[in-house]
Amino acid sequence: MKVRSTNIARPTRIQWNGKTETTGIYKYPVDGPITLESEAVAKDIVADRRVHGGIHKACYLYSSGHYPYWKSLYPGLEWDWGMFGENLTVDGMDERHIRIGDIFRVGEALVQVSMPREPCYKLGIRFGDQQILKAFIAYGYPGTYVRVLEEGGVKAGDSLVLLEESPNPLTVHQCFELYYARIKSREVLTLALDNPALPEYKREALQKYT
Repeated sequence: MKVRSTNIARPTRIQWNGKTETTGIYKYPVDGPITLESEAVAKDIVADRRVHGGIHKACYLYSSGHYPYWKSLYPGLEWDWGMFGENLTVDGMDERHIRIGDIFRVGEALVQVSMPREPCYKLGIRFGDQQILKAFIAYGYPGTYVRVLEEGGVKAGDSLVLLEESPNPLTVHQCFELYYARIKSREVLTLALDNPALPEYKREALQKYT
């Protein structure tokens, strides 16, 4: 896996339910490295820290390999890397093969896979279509958040090197499907509940399905 693009948000004012809000969903490629810090990417815009940023969502990664699918559904948009609000667009990233808890070296930073991304209305605003939320869930490849274990710079062309594979085999793809499945797989549910790398509040929310 290799970083295709590093992306930072332009603060953008939007209208939602009759209110004016600021969002960081409008990310665009930048020249040079970005710095991954413990709770966010330096100089990035995190408008609502109740649901974005923080130690479990310090940086968001999305695969460049998913772009052709979405471009075919939304050909009229002006496409560039960062369309999904990701800080790092990554070549060769497959959520079916990345485990919650995997630790990677990327550039100068050390990161650990923490949880899949769950779409919200701001993705719908970026795409001009709130129906993308259902399509995003159905597609099943959400990208992943990481926590930053060692802060540092990351630039386009840097490789993601797996240093430690999680002993728990729960993948990002499985975890995402578990979130939205009407009937929860007992096997996958057990993996999620037993995975210490999945944030405690997510495990607590899943506990009711046992």
